[in-house]
Amino acid sequence: AFGQAGDGEAPAALNAALAADGAWIRLGRGVAVEPPIHLVFLTATVADQHLRNLVVTEPGAQATIVEHYPAGAAGSTLTTAVTRVLAAQDSHVTHLKLQQEAPEAIHLATIEAEQARGAVFASHSLSFGARLARNDIRTRLAGEGAEVLLNGLYHADGRRHVDHHTRIDHARPQGTSREFYRGLIDGSARGVFTGRILVAQDAQRTDAMQRCDNLLLSRLAEADARPELEIYADDVKCAHGATVGQLDEDALFYLRSRGVDAVHARQLLTYAFAAEVLDRIAHAPLRAFGRAALLERLPDGARLEELL
Repeated sequence: AFGQAGDGEAPAALNAALAADGAWIRLGRGVAVEPPIHLVFLTATVADQHLRNLVVTEPGAQATIVEHYPAGAAGSTLTTAVTRVLAAQDSHVTHLKLQQEAPEAIHLATIEAEQARGAVFASHSLSFGARLARNDIRTRLAGEGAEVLLNGLYHADGRRHVDHHTRIDHARPQGTSREFYRGLIDGSARGVFTGRILVAQDAQRTDAMQRCDNLLLSRLAEADARPELEIYADDVKCAHGATVGQLDEDALFYLRSRGVDAVHARQLLTYAFAAEVLDRIAHAPLRAFGRAALLERLPDGARLEELL
């Protein structure tokens, strides 16, 4: 259940070799845990941490799990983390990951989900910290009628680099997947998104959609988006798209004409671009948690909050 050393990409293999800590969560049949289960992994000293988490549900179980990596010790630290979710029939699992590690940290994470018939899995990824951050997210819809949402927001500034690599495997009929990622790239930072949707021959009547949008906030910022569809079934509805752009000059002019100064006009439009990701977080306290984390990242966030 915890996986093997050969599973996935190099970060997951490194974690399998070095993992020494983590959490194990098991949800019984029909159990519904209303308050979020909050896991906090704090690097208190300049040391590496290698974490392996496992979430196992029995049929009909429901839970929300928060995986939080706050800013800990200053300096160059390495975190590798693998979280596996085994979602049984008709279970519902929501997973929110908030990464806020220190500016010199390296964060390499993998999330894997296996979904049985009718299982629903929602992943919300907020990546706001670390000098180098990579998030690999893979889910397999192994049962008929399974549903998945991958929803992510990343912000990179300075010379930071953030990667998101996702893969959704539709293995059985009538699966539904929705994937939405947005990036805010400032300074000389770089954001990379690679998303792949695989529809197997037996996965007829699949409904899959993928979209990645990036906002460049400086002349030297760079964003790369590579959406991919690999389809072997003929009765499907699939779409994907990606954009890379800058703030709308007409929208900036409109706000300026209403008395908003140039700096705060840019901040309002930047926040509005990112807020769409936060709006998909159904749990209101977690949505507010993500909103506060985003405002903390944006320049003069306290003043921006007053304008909202």
